Amino acid sequence: MKPTSGSHITAILQAMLVTFLWSTSFIIIKWGLTEIPPLTYAGLRYFIAFLCFIPFLLQKKFTDEIKTLNRNEWIKLFSLGIIFYSFTQGAQFLGLWLLPSVTVSLMLNFTPLVVAILGIKLLSEKPTNIQWIGGFIFITGILIYFLPLDLEGTTAIGLVVMVFGVFANAGSAVLGRNINRGGKLSPLIITAVSMGIGSFFLIIAGLLIDGIPSLTSTSIIYLIWLAVINTAFAFTLWNRTLQTLSAMESSIINGTMLIQIAILAWLFNNEVIELKEIGGMLISVVGAFLVNTKNFKKPK
Repeated sequence: MKPTSGSHITAILQAMLVTFLWSTSFIIIKWGLTEIPPLTYAGLRYFIAFLCFIPFLLQKKFTDEIKTLNRNEWIKLFSLGIIFYSFTQGAQFLGLWLLPSVTVSLMLNFTPLVVAILGIKLLSEKPTNIQWIGGFIFITGILIYFLPLDLEGTTAIGLVVMVFGVFANAGSAVLGRNINRGGKLSPLIITAVSMGIGSFFLIIAGLLIDGIPSLTSTSIIYLIWLAVINTAFAFTLWNRTLQTLSAMESSIINGTMLIQIAILAWLFNNEVIELKEIGGMLISVVGAFLVNTKNFKKPK
């Protein structure tokens, strides 16, 4: 069934809510990294979130759906779990550990350009001219906001990790769209199964490399909030929006996290936002709006 204008707007608003929750994650992750090693932190976050899904997975309608998954669907869900959780989220936590959060945000926001190229080749989703313009306006706003970029304190390995993270993030966006756009699988199954697979490998890697962490009550609060609200709830809602939004639309909305993180940093860390930075954010907002003015052209 073709999505209506109202359902499309609803999906955009839901996706924006998810990106707000994910933006707060940057702040919470930074706080938690002072006590928990990055891979272990990421693994625990997503493994706890996966545990939240188990009571729902035990319901008959979901157990029946899992039983009907064919080999191709299992391969896609397994791949999504590895790429989106093990690789992308692992790289993000490592990046936040090695680099300033502003550098991590900047690099992640180059994802839409990679997604656009992959989406054309793999999904036959061709952006309209105005959406291409909007995408480049969005990137221009990002560059205006951050340049000249101060990379003091960064490391070469951190930059390599985030380049890998950008490509993993783009690949997961395209694969997630491919799985969701048919509407055959429920968002909960897609989220829970892929998260369970990805978090398993992520937490094993974290424990092998970092060992068993010593968790304080503050760390536990961080983990519970990140797992239940910013992960279990947010990722399920995100997968639901992917049934309506295209890969590039989703990535551009995801890219507004750059602006949201800057505002949150100003509110909670008293970081001053300069006039140039405000201009860059406004330009990015215009770009995001243009990308979402029309649906993508359907493949012939």
